[in-house]
Amino acid sequence: MTRPRVPQWFHFGPWVFSIDAAQALIAASPRDTRPLDVPAWAAAYGLTHLDNPNPWATNLIGPTSTTLNRTYAMTTDLTKPLIVAQISVNAAPPGPLLIDGTHRLYRAWHEHKPQLPAYVLTVQEARQIQDIVLLGPRGTSTIPPSNP
Repeated sequence: MTRPRVPQWFHFGPWVFSIDAAQALIAASPRDTRPLDVPAWAAAYGLTHLDNPNPWATNLIGPTSTTLNRTYAMTTDLTKPLIVAQISVNAAPPGPLLIDGTHRLYRAWHEHKPQLPAYVLTVQEARQIQDIVLLGPRGTSTIPPSNP
C-alpha cells in the first residue's frame, strides 16, 4: 500500500511557504541555479552551533539542536537544488530566505562542501507560494468567527 505524499511547508514567523507550489512554479518557469555559499548560509542559519555543548548557544533563524534530524540530513541528495525565496517586508529591499534544503545545507556544511545549487524565487513568486498562518490558505481564516 502506497502512502499519499504529504505536502511540504516551510514555516517562518507568521508565514508559511508551500514547497510543492514552489517546485511547480520552478518546473513551469525553468531557470538556472545559482551557487549558494555553504559556510556563510550554515553560519547564518545557526547550523554551525547545533552540536555545541554550550546550552546558551542559540540561533535566531534556523532549526534548534533537537529539531534537525542529522541522520536524515546525511542521506539527502546534494545535487538537488535548494530553494531560496526573496522576501520584502514593508517595501524594504528584498532579502533571501532559505525555504527548502536545510537538511542538505547541514550535510554540505558537515562534509565541507563550499557550494550547493539553489533556485532563487523573485519576491512576486515568493508571494504566490506564501500564506499567512493566522489567515490560512489564500486568506481564508483559520480562526472561527465569534458568535454575535
